[in-house]
Amino acid sequence: MGKRKKSSRKPAPARVKVPLDTAFTCLFCHHDKSVTVRIDRKEGIAQLVCRVCDQRYQSKVNHLTEPIDIYSEWIDAADDAQRMRESSAARRPVASSSSRPAPAPASADVDSD
Repeated sequence: MGKRKKSSRKPAPARVKVPLDTAFTCLFCHHDKSVTVRIDRKEGIAQLVCRVCDQRYQSKVNHLTEPIDIYSEWIDAADDAQRMRESSAARRPVASSSSRPAPAPASADVDSD
């Protein structure tokens, strides 16, 4: 009995790993590639800073965290803050002097016999 013939195909080329972005668009000033993320894995902290409007965000990191993760957390935190601001404004109406009822004057027409 004979052996099977080996395939004459060459191995597939290695996939090119596309690097993820490290500079992003700012949520507040809308400048492209103005937000940079610095990750200090030794300290376990990531800092996000916009070069134009100096907006800052800081978060804890682990060994799997990438800059895009910190940017996504910043977007979520900004959305939550906006929602909180809108809901607190809807609950508490702004008091003004014209919206309060005027105090009733003491009546002098009351007879006490």
